[in-house]
Amino acid sequence: MKTPFDLVALGEAMVEFNRARGGAARGWLQGFGGDTSNAVIAASRLGARCAYVTRVGDDVFGRELVSLWSAEGVDTSAVAIDAAAPTGVYFVTHDDAGHHFAYLRSGSAASRLAPAGLPERCLTNTRLLHVSAISQAISATACDACFAAIDLAHRAGARVAYDTNLRPALWPLARARAIVVETLRRCDFALPGADDARHLFGSDDPRRIADECHALGVAVVVVKLGRDGCYVSQHDCADRIAGIPVDAVDATGAGDCFDGAFLARIAAGDAAPDAARYANAAAALATTGYGAVAPLPRSNAVAALLRSQGLAVPKTRSQSDVVTPKLHGSCA
Repeated sequence: MKTPFDLVALGEAMVEFNRARGGAARGWLQGFGGDTSNAVIAASRLGARCAYVTRVGDDVFGRELVSLWSAEGVDTSAVAIDAAAPTGVYFVTHDDAGHHFAYLRSGSAASRLAPAGLPERCLTNTRLLHVSAISQAISATACDACFAAIDLAHRAGARVAYDTNLRPALWPLARARAIVVETLRRCDFALPGADDARHLFGSDDPRRIADECHALGVAVVVVKLGRDGCYVSQHDCADRIAGIPVDAVDATGAGDCFDGAFLARIAAGDAAPDAARYANAAAALATTGYGAVAPLPRSNAVAALLRSQGLAVPKTRSQSDVVTPKLHGSCA
């Protein structure tokens, strides 16, 4: 029987106010963000059947987020409306050092995620579950909810993907390391960024990061290297995939786009290196506009960029043709 969803993601979504280069004279662009929300929207735009698990406030921003997911084809039946807590907000500014974040998320609706309120039917009817360390950092109950969701998904035969996305302002580094390590022990795909991994593992060497994840039992590790591409490692082989040059203006959400694109292609049956090449192109395109959601590309744009680089474009598969991907495979 066909599983209803290719990908279910769990986490916190927020309203974004992004100030383009040029300062106050340019004003603020309102958008939406949240790493797992960005990822699930990216996957949906690229053809995956997706659902999102979260809580939002019973406010204008919460309603706008639900409308956004619905418009993007993301199932919202597992989105809870919390009348007692607000939807979180964050701000992005830019300078020569990159982009910087400021958050108003304390006590947000999503921070009230808890194991008791998880939508079991949704979490047990997906081929892939995606969670991140940010979702675990926003509260103790949300952290517990992530572990409970992983257990539910695994018992139902789903694979679990984990982004070690680190926000030091949200929790002490020692706790972050402990939680990340324990989560990696339960995951099939690890999607760390090199910058985050430096704090977690004491190195930004992709091979060492991958080895650390493999030692904890992760089968497939993809270390995201920003403009330098990514490093894909399985127990028996590894691939270094070069970045694709684009006219980048804002890297907000690019790593999340990579996650969603990678998982969309895994769900379509691609081997990990092929999925990572595709995700590499999608993430590059996500840096060519401002905000976390607006620049997320669709499949035709990703295909065009791949062709421009002389790279293969994966075939679109009907769901009846898709088989559960093997975690180990050729790195060719």
